[in-house]
Amino acid sequence: MSLTVPRVRAVPAELRAPVRVLVHQHRRALWAACALLVLGIALVVGLRIWVATSYERCADGDTTRCGDGTYLPTYARTTAETFLADGGTAVLVLAGLIGVFVAGPLIARELENGTFRFVWAQSVSPAQWLAARIALPAALAAAGTTVLVLVYQWGLSALRGDTQDLGRYASGVYPALGPTAVAYVLLAVAVGALCAVLVRRTLLSMGLTAFILAIVMLGFGKRRHELWPTVRALGRHTWEGSPWVVETGMLTPSGRELYWKDCFGLGLSPDEHASCLTDRGGVTLFTDYHPASHFWPLQLVESAVLLALAAVAVTVAFRVLRRRHG
Repeated sequence: MSLTVPRVRAVPAELRAPVRVLVHQHRRALWAACALLVLGIALVVGLRIWVATSYERCADGDTTRCGDGTYLPTYARTTAETFLADGGTAVLVLAGLIGVFVAGPLIARELENGTFRFVWAQSVSPAQWLAARIALPAALAAAGTTVLVLVYQWGLSALRGDTQDLGRYASGVYPALGPTAVAYVLLAVAVGALCAVLVRRTLLSMGLTAFILAIVMLGFGKRRHELWPTVRALGRHTWEGSPWVVETGMLTPSGRELYWKDCFGLGLSPDEHASCLTDRGGVTLFTDYHPASHFWPLQLVESAVLLALAAVAVTVAFRVLRRRHG
């Protein structure tokens, strides 16, 4: 069984031949990717149906009497929460695998073995050869990821309890809820291509790609809150929705900030923690946070930065290829 590439006007004529060759060479990998996509969709759909058909008395999934102070969810709901709480992490791992595949089997292996010369001898320029190996996985990965994001959002909508692990700002959920998911897979393709043309060794290219993507993902995970200005609330505050609390502490009369985290790790008792900052001159509680309305600005800014990095990586990859092979 083989995959075929339909003749569509969206594919430039000069890229149709190398794309067909590429699909034929890696048809098994494409079928495996399709199988993973179907498996991921089936998992979310199955969990959603399981939760929907389970007996629950209350809108938040409680099986006991509503409003009695106890909460006992069904096994279906707890299982769905366990799996879906890591949907964003799964998307990042998927992006890493795509980048590693592009860097290794798709590009670096041909450069290492010298098989690229046969393709270039068939009236396919080096630029067209590289463009096909970037455009095809980028298009397929972006389309598949978009489907996964939509299905994941639909699956989460069944869990109305909105637990902390399933909040939109949760680190295991956030990357799979918007355009950042697509931006990460496109960056993975670009980084994989750049590492391949730079290193020209299969295993080294794959390792370098994984290392760079891990650094980028961890970096955004640690500094994501800095992509958009936070909101400061003074005094004790009643939260609406599911905010992302970034920093808490107290202000001195002069306006100097004292942070609660500075009191942790000092061997203080719970009662001493409460008076730690007041003993240092704190008089007014403050909380820096991202409200629910900041979700899309954060998503769009992070996606824009990732896409800009991807564009830079692709540009450098073509320049390196042109410098070495004309």
